[in-house]
Amino acid sequence: MSEHHLVVVGGGFGGLQLVNGLKGAGVKITLVDRRNHHLFQPLLYQVATTILSTSEIAWPIRRLYADRPDVTVLLGEVTGVDSGAKTVSLRNGMTLGYDTLVLATGATHAYFGRDEWEPVAPGLKTLEDATTIRRRVLLAFEKAEMEADPAVRDALLTFTIVGAGPTGVELAGIIAELAHFTLPKEFRNIDTRKTRVVLVEAGPRVLPTFAEELSAYAQKALEKLGVEVLLGKPVTECSADGVRIGETFTPSRTIVWAAGVTASPAARWLDIPADRAGRAIVEKDLSAPGLPDVFIIGDTASVMREDGKPVPGIAPAAKQQGGYVAKVIRARLSGNPAPAPAPFKYWHQGSLATIGQSAAIIDFGRIKLKGWIAWWIWGIAHIYFLIGTRSRFAVAWNWLWIYLSGQHSARLITQRETMREEG
Repeated sequence: MSEHHLVVVGGGFGGLQLVNGLKGAGVKITLVDRRNHHLFQPLLYQVATTILSTSEIAWPIRRLYADRPDVTVLLGEVTGVDSGAKTVSLRNGMTLGYDTLVLATGATHAYFGRDEWEPVAPGLKTLEDATTIRRRVLLAFEKAEMEADPAVRDALLTFTIVGAGPTGVELAGIIAELAHFTLPKEFRNIDTRKTRVVLVEAGPRVLPTFAEELSAYAQKALEKLGVEVLLGKPVTECSADGVRIGETFTPSRTIVWAAGVTASPAARWLDIPADRAGRAIVEKDLSAPGLPDVFIIGDTASVMREDGKPVPGIAPAAKQQGGYVAKVIRARLSGNPAPAPAPFKYWHQGSLATIGQSAAIIDFGRIKLKGWIAWWIWGIAHIYFLIGTRSRFAVAWNWLWIYLSGQHSARLITQRETMREEG
């Protein structure tokens, strides 16, 4: 018999956990990703806000599997799946046959039918997004320093973040700290402490997935940093000049979108049901309905917990799903008659969010932590899950330096601005 060929699409947390779980299983694995690196997304906002550099939260996928001859890495974009012929099509015309297919293709920004807002309100899902946002934030201060018109200067010094989930809260907190504590001594014509950071949330509170007491603490911590929190007010317009929040227009030259995500088109590729966010509805073993040789994991899959709530689209969930599917595949290939694998069960390890550089909240269910102690636990947890000693040391050193000096080390304006002309 020929060697079993597994195609994995997506080198995120779920895809890598799956590949790692099949080491020594005698499976020929082809891992396909649109980018050549694995990204530690939980710290992506720190690249966008000048705390970390790109190389500290991303690693070349080829390097990770250089010592795994069973793994072939391809840089390519999947455009479709023919489940009947058991093939995957790539944009460059290449076709891959598979015995088993795992789709771990993640999610992207959702603008709720207003995709024309994306050029002026970028989301934060990739390194390119992070460096674009970082550039815009830094350029706003540089342009304000040279701007004679007070109205334009105020618009340049107004930063609007749409969406008060963890990404929005973390971005707002760091931008406020940057403006109010890091930059004031460096500019002569502007007072960066007068910067407005506006966090807009259509719902009734920030961090709605956390307990109400932690949500209230996070809002107070943000306001203490100088962030203006606007709740129950949807954004109805985004433009290069600013945002309309409800009926009020706010001049703002830098807008960041953190209000929602939509899944990759995996469900459409397979012609299977999906939820409102486009996530494929999967079986209890994470396989696609009617396609036992196709699995869908991570942000691409709609998975329900025993209590009827959806499994959250976070890194630990994707890793648990990747590990589970690896065990299912191993069981299928063992050659021994075995009962059907137990349904996937998600173990929630807790929710974490940071507010600036000295406060965080952690929700472990019965145990809830906030403040300085939570911030240290948050930092230790993130350092632990980074790949490699070098990255752990570099991130820890950067955080310690910022904590002691207040200076951000990654404040370089690079990358040509493609979304908006420099003026």
